[in-house]
Amino acid sequence: MFSAVTFTGLVEFSPGFAPRPQISHAVFDFDGTLSWLRHGWPNLMYGVFREHYPAQPGETESAIHDDLINEILALNGKPSIFQMERFVELACERGVTTPTPEELLRTYQSRLDAAIRERSGQILTGKARAEDFIVHGARPVLDDLRERGIELIILSGSPEKGVRHEAELLGLADYFGAHIYGSQPEAALFSKRAVLDRLLVEEKIPGEQLLAFGDGPVEIFHTKELGGVAIAVASDEAHNGSGKPDPHKRRQLMAAGADAVVADYRDAGALLELIFKR
Repeated sequence: MFSAVTFTGLVEFSPGFAPRPQISHAVFDFDGTLSWLRHGWPNLMYGVFREHYPAQPGETESAIHDDLINEILALNGKPSIFQMERFVELACERGVTTPTPEELLRTYQSRLDAAIRERSGQILTGKARAEDFIVHGARPVLDDLRERGIELIILSGSPEKGVRHEAELLGLADYFGAHIYGSQPEAALFSKRAVLDRLLVEEKIPGEQLLAFGDGPVEIFHTKELGGVAIAVASDEAHNGSGKPDPHKRRQLMAAGADAVVADYRDAGALLELIFKR
């Protein structure tokens, strides 16, 4: 099936990958999948957690970093309050008293918002291009899917108001129209699976017609639950377009059931040809 296809970077397929020409809808996570405005957020969150997480005897800084990053990325795709709650559980297991999840979230969000303001300001003042903050090769993928007549949807665990604003800033909003969904003020009640279920009903399609791209295990897992095709984007949080998959993301995304894993979209044209092959 792959003999006539040439990839220039890493494209890793699961044994169960198969073409799905009947796909009609494509769902994209936002941060790390389309937008690079929040790049580095896992280490920002790690920094907040590390301030309240003492090392145990003989424990190295590298081991602490890897353990906490794995915990953070395991919940990637859910609203950030879930990661705060998980960290409090981990700290409690070490006998450590921490700020509440809500207090931790406020600290993290303040630091993340400062990074987003600085990056947004670079775009608004012309010091950077919007393309610099779009995951490498993502726009041609959206163009390709739109030309195929595929309905495009953003489904993010980040606050919906921010996602809409950032999609406009990056010049991506027009691809999705009204189909931009994010978490609401009661973030703990937000569920990507619930949104996907509602979309399938509203769009009158079965899950088998769904294609999803995401850098978090949540959207990958739920897409596979529904019978769709899930493409994992193990994007590099430090160097957009490096072509190197994040090893933590890659491991967790494959475990979540991804049909294929890419580091970015440099080979997406060839990948889409395979997915839609008749």
